[in-house]
Amino acid sequence: MEVRRYRDCNSLCSNADGMRAAAILGPGNTPKILAAFQRQANAQWTGLVEQADAIVIFGGDGTIHHHLALLVDLAAPVLVVPCGSGNDFARALGLKTLKDSVAAWQKLAKGSKPEAIDLGVITPTPNRNSKVSDIRSNRPRYFCCVAGVGLDAEIAKRANSLPRWLRAHGGYAFSAPGEFLRFSPFPMKVSPNGNSSGFFQSTILAAVANAQSYGGGMKIAPQAKLDDGKLDVCVVRGMNALSLFCLFPTVFFGAHTRLRQVEYSQVPSVTIETELPFDVYADGEYVCQTPVEFSVAPKALQVVVA
Repeated sequence: MEVRRYRDCNSLCSNADGMRAAAILGPGNTPKILAAFQRQANAQWTGLVEQADAIVIFGGDGTIHHHLALLVDLAAPVLVVPCGSGNDFARALGLKTLKDSVAAWQKLAKGSKPEAIDLGVITPTPNRNSKVSDIRSNRPRYFCCVAGVGLDAEIAKRANSLPRWLRAHGGYAFSAPGEFLRFSPFPMKVSPNGNSSGFFQSTILAAVANAQSYGGGMKIAPQAKLDDGKLDVCVVRGMNALSLFCLFPTVFFGAHTRLRQVEYSQVPSVTIETELPFDVYADGEYVCQTPVEFSVAPKALQVVVA
């Protein structure tokens, strides 16, 4: 993932008086995608992100995730061109195609105001079982869509090993059935708002959401909103493989929250502990291991919406 720094900005654009944008290309994306956006949007580019009026990200949730700290620091409007494997964040902003992003850019150039949205924050709380790398990087990390511990983290890990084309065409769903058969429930303690009076229970997964969906459209948190100052926590308690296979299709419609094995809440913060360290993934990327605290950074990111 890299920030493209163009030396000859005027060669990319005929409108020298327009807004200037800096482009970030995710892995697998090429200047051809940027050129297609340029032809339709007539945007003016700058080679310095610090001088940009807006940041245009060509990629998916993982690309956005890796640049969130920079984007928050720059405080410039962010426009997503959905060309990653999942594109759940772009979908949450109403940006489903290149055409949607071009239209959003044109509105911004005409004076439309960006919207301020929340971001989730992950803070590792290392213990004696934590990885050395997690201890050294015991710093908060932003996430834009969903963070997970348990089964969904294992599915994300497996999906990330697939060829890029397959990841972009149902890689998460393709990886899930095998994990259903291999994965076993494990003890987890979920403590909302710093309340440590709970206890460890047999659990399949815990998803902490800032947006509604992950994995390419799975509505794990159907009530989530990007600007409500809360995290939606979906905990799936222990069940057998057959029950998991039955539950899986319902997640695409957000109907899983009706099941008795599913606990759903909205909280400003939550801490997750496991008896043994488990990986934490967010926006499809590895972050750290448990124990971990999740919180909200209100109105942290300026975004351009459809």
